[in-house]
Amino acid sequence: MSTLVPIALPTDTDALREPSLYINRELSQLDFNFRVLAQAMDPQVPVLERLRFMCISCTNLDEFFEIRAAAVRHAQEFGLPPAPDGMTPQAILGAIHDRAAELVDQQYRCWNETLRPALHDAGIDVLGRHSWNHRQKRWLRAYFRNEIMPVLSPLGLDPSHPFPKILNKSLNIVVVLKGTDAFGRAGHLAIVRAPRSLPRIIQLPDSLGNGAQTYVFLSSVLSTFVEELFPGMEVQGAYQFRVTRNSELVVDEEEVENLALALRDELVDRGYRPAVRLEIAHDCPREIVRTLLQNFGLTENAVYRIDGPVNLNRVIQLYDLLSRPDLKYPPMSPRTLRDTDGIFETVAHKDVLLHHPFDAFTAVLDLIKQAAVDPNVLAIKQTLYRTGKDSQIVDALIQAARNGKDVTVVVELRARFDEEANLGLADRLQEAGVQVVYGVVGFKTHAKMLLIVRREGRKLRRYVHLGTGNYHSGTARAYTDLSLITADPDIGNDVHLLFQQLSGLAPKTRLKRLLQSPFTLHNGLLQKIEREMRLASSGRPGRIIAKMNALNEPQVVRALYAASQAGVQIDLIVRGACTLRPGVPGVSENIRVRSIVGRFLEHSRVYWFGNDGASELYCASADWLERNLLRRVETCFPILDAELARRVYREVLQNYLDDNLNAWELHADGEYRKCVPGHDEPPHSAQMALMQGL
Repeated sequence: MSTLVPIALPTDTDALREPSLYINRELSQLDFNFRVLAQAMDPQVPVLERLRFMCISCTNLDEFFEIRAAAVRHAQEFGLPPAPDGMTPQAILGAIHDRAAELVDQQYRCWNETLRPALHDAGIDVLGRHSWNHRQKRWLRAYFRNEIMPVLSPLGLDPSHPFPKILNKSLNIVVVLKGTDAFGRAGHLAIVRAPRSLPRIIQLPDSLGNGAQTYVFLSSVLSTFVEELFPGMEVQGAYQFRVTRNSELVVDEEEVENLALALRDELVDRGYRPAVRLEIAHDCPREIVRTLLQNFGLTENAVYRIDGPVNLNRVIQLYDLLSRPDLKYPPMSPRTLRDTDGIFETVAHKDVLLHHPFDAFTAVLDLIKQAAVDPNVLAIKQTLYRTGKDSQIVDALIQAARNGKDVTVVVELRARFDEEANLGLADRLQEAGVQVVYGVVGFKTHAKMLLIVRREGRKLRRYVHLGTGNYHSGTARAYTDLSLITADPDIGNDVHLLFQQLSGLAPKTRLKRLLQSPFTLHNGLLQKIEREMRLASSGRPGRIIAKMNALNEPQVVRALYAASQAGVQIDLIVRGACTLRPGVPGVSENIRVRSIVGRFLEHSRVYWFGNDGASELYCASADWLERNLLRRVETCFPILDAELARRVYREVLQNYLDDNLNAWELHADGEYRKCVPGHDEPPHSAQMALMQGL
């Protein structure tokens, strides 16, 4: 068992703190969405999949403002110091506005100039209000009167009717009026809020589509017929808008006696927290924009004028509404685990590795289902971060509890945007007799682990599942992740000790195989990076390859810089934000960073260290972010079976380093450039190779 010791990097660490060596985390996160949007512009991608990529970039941008931009505003208000790249919060907000405005412009040009025409060519029309013919407009007017107007409650703004509370990301229309109403009140402005119950995409009857399947946005219908809500008054303008609010829940966990109750209270007000962004129709007069900004407490650098529907991401509904397999990716049939003897018998003899979605998630489901009904299973312990609706895993845990097994589930109530679902999940599990634990105060439980205790003869044996992704059947079909199912005694004991920490008040414990946040993972990474650095300094090969979703932890970045200076060859496959600047002479010329964006969302985390020929390979739930390494409960587990380790290296590392179709390389100037095959280089897509059975 190796002892982890503090690392003192043998280099000028002050020089490695130079702000110019770091890329701003927020701007790097924004850049990822340009790479996603590039998929929407790729004519080689089926058109409905291109639509999906555009909508993903829009949804990602929403979340960016709700969480990341909101955090920067918070930093500005409290006078927090500059980021490692030297940018102050105020400077970051200005840069965010400029970069996000560029992204928004590209999103709407993609929609208006590329995707709508491509959909039209495929027999699908999404019509703007100025494209309706007489018959379509007549039908839509009747639809407005019968289906929409009865649920609207327009609000005129006057001294007795102050500006209403506007729900986060809701569709609204600000109406400019002239004239007087029935009470003699002079009209000026009114707000029309679209209830969430109304469909954002409306399908016209086939008879009105001129041979095409035809749709319109609710926002277009509201803007066109809004005058019917104000009879006797003149509508001089109607402009759609949407406000985005800070959605990060703030609960002082040290001060609350009941975390679940405190979160329920916070969720009530989440939709009305401080505003961070205003999206407004491109032709809205400046005085109206100023009125909205004043009411939302925003400044000009929070305004984004858009040429189209403010809720562009709602067009994703077409993906599910349209039965057009010719316009989507062909279906993929994942490999299934052959376990004719039963999952326990299979794992008892050999570790099982699954690479999702290319390997079916059903093996994980079967493991839990078999444990629920197996009379020899005595106890089940599991962490749940995100599960999705109608989870078979939750059903199996409930069945296990009802079958008399001891079931403990660590539910992370603070999983962002799943808080309400997880509160309901916790209630359901508790009602079935499951012991529910809410994790550790101050540390989100992000680890993905399952422990099954089974009696086999006179002994108890532990079976463990460890993963890089959530116990969510939906994301297991859309995200790339790794699952390890093992009966290794050391790993089983480590996971047992971790559950003791989470469910009880156990002390910090040394683990034999696993690294864990917040105790040993951060220092363990630094130790392994330093080992490669010492090898390179002594003239032997130093090599690191790591795949993750994001990288920003300053001490890890400095350690990688120092390793590069010593001659260690480092390849990083980082999907999203990366604050490390590769290719800087004298600092990081031995570091290469690439991002893969393809059909599936890259989500697996794998760390490989050359170790002078005795290579080590780990999979983990943690990215190399400050929060994951220092403020969360995470697991990092070795792949001990040499054959499986070679498989992970081949499929997840070398395969992705060879990609020249879906890869983007990060350069020293902070720009990502798309990779293209060389003259004598065959085209290679990592995800396609895996679908074809690499």
